[in-house]
Amino acid sequence: MESHQPATTEVPQQAQPQIQIYGSSNGEISPFWREKYERDAKKYWDIFYKRHQDKFFKDRHYLDKEWGHYFSGAGRKVILEVGCGVGNTIFPLVARYPDILIHACDFSPRAVNLVKKHKEFNEGQINAFVCDLTVDDLSEQIPPSSVDAVTMIFVLSAVSPEKMSIVLQNIRKVLKPSGCVLFRDYATGDLAQERFSCKEQKISENFYARGDGTRAFYFSDEYLTKLFSENGFHTEEHLLCCKQVENRSRDIVMNRRWVQAVFRMNGDDDDNLSCVETEQVKPQVKDLIPKIATNGLEVDISDGLACEMFGIESSSEEIIEVIIRDHMFKIKVLSREHQHTCKSTGLMLWESARLMASVLAANATIVAGKRVLELGCGCGGICSMLATGSADLVVATDGDAKALELLTQNVASNLKASSSGRLITKRLEWGNEDDIESVKELNGKGFDVIIGTDVTYVREAVSPLFQTAKELIAASQENEEDRRPALILCHLPRRVDEPCILAAASEYGFKLVDRLPKQNTRSSPQSIISSWFHEDGYEDYFPTKALSIMYFTT
Repeated sequence: MESHQPATTEVPQQAQPQIQIYGSSNGEISPFWREKYERDAKKYWDIFYKRHQDKFFKDRHYLDKEWGHYFSGAGRKVILEVGCGVGNTIFPLVARYPDILIHACDFSPRAVNLVKKHKEFNEGQINAFVCDLTVDDLSEQIPPSSVDAVTMIFVLSAVSPEKMSIVLQNIRKVLKPSGCVLFRDYATGDLAQERFSCKEQKISENFYARGDGTRAFYFSDEYLTKLFSENGFHTEEHLLCCKQVENRSRDIVMNRRWVQAVFRMNGDDDDNLSCVETEQVKPQVKDLIPKIATNGLEVDISDGLACEMFGIESSSEEIIEVIIRDHMFKIKVLSREHQHTCKSTGLMLWESARLMASVLAANATIVAGKRVLELGCGCGGICSMLATGSADLVVATDGDAKALELLTQNVASNLKASSSGRLITKRLEWGNEDDIESVKELNGKGFDVIIGTDVTYVREAVSPLFQTAKELIAASQENEEDRRPALILCHLPRRVDEPCILAAASEYGFKLVDRLPKQNTRSSPQSIISSWFHEDGYEDYFPTKALSIMYFTT
């Protein structure tokens, strides 16, 4: 007699939510951050000026060459500088045209205060005030229909696209019927926008958040002319300026693009409009940046590519001090202002590297007397430098040429000669057999400890990472896990989830034997990592609770 069992329905277990540090895979930031950047826009710019004061942007002396006839002529000209910053536009104009009257506004109170503290500030000639053009009414500060020209120099790009019309309508209130807007700003296809494409900092189409929280929009010709046309302006002049600059010292070619235009309030006669569109930079503009011509390229011989074009400082590097217990390092990294334009993630120092360096500083036995390899160490190399204190050999590797260049400089400036002899810097692109063989030549026996900090953020790189580690890790007959050669990964979980990491590890023969933070599993790994924090408890080491350490053996 057949027995019939009642049908059962299997309910799939809900996957444990993963920590999402960056936005979704389409490159756009999350709604939370989109709203935060909008809500705190003033705060981010105020912090910017608190940090840099008046040392970041350079005075824009090219305005006289480009638009001199708009500032001179019969009668006293009245100019409104929108987004005046610390006065890099207004003070050169006052020096050249001592009879003009300038209204200068910015929504950063700190920037306006810096204008008022400038040695050339004169209340009788400059009216400086705080104003958010997306909220505040300009006509409350400036008499209506009294301004001859408005200068907008790399300022509208900092405004959300949906609020740009509000800004233009606000400006119209104070412009004379024949008044004009002198405009210069970022254009689509600029180098900075291209480099944004590899990072998840996109807010909306052509609109991005920089690393410091400030924002930048890149204008297409069609978008810009339509924007002004819909808000009562016609195009009097329109130039798309392109410059290809070769930096010989870094062996790179950079494409810079910006748009320069003049828009005038619509009048009764549109037949006299003069609209010029070109892909060539006007000679006056080209002469502003030091260069020599070579094989069709314009070569920046001052390393100040954007000094006059965008008004930013020439140096793209800065020195940061890193204190790890009793050790202090001065590390040269890519400056915060330039991080958003760089594809390489190895030109900055990540929190996971600081954490792993703290672990090594407190637990010399991890690497004592061993051969140590660091994968993807970037320009900092603080883990490798700390390991030289007790390890027999340390090889610090990265696949990026610029990161290796800075790493070599940092090692030379931070390590004594007695220690630097035990540290070798080497190019190693994961999965590249030539690079792997080159590292093997340094140490044929393989490495006892392999370290990687924040090296699991790209899914496509995880498998080559473990493949490379497998070929370079030493063989061992030890039975105790804490005495076997180990691969130690420290990272923030990002777009690559843990199952992907564990699958790649298993494929190449690696087994996860310990982790921190611990997870509730039936077979809990032994506490190798916990022993590293026996003095203070691991919570005191972690700059953020999202950090994770994974300990693998073969």
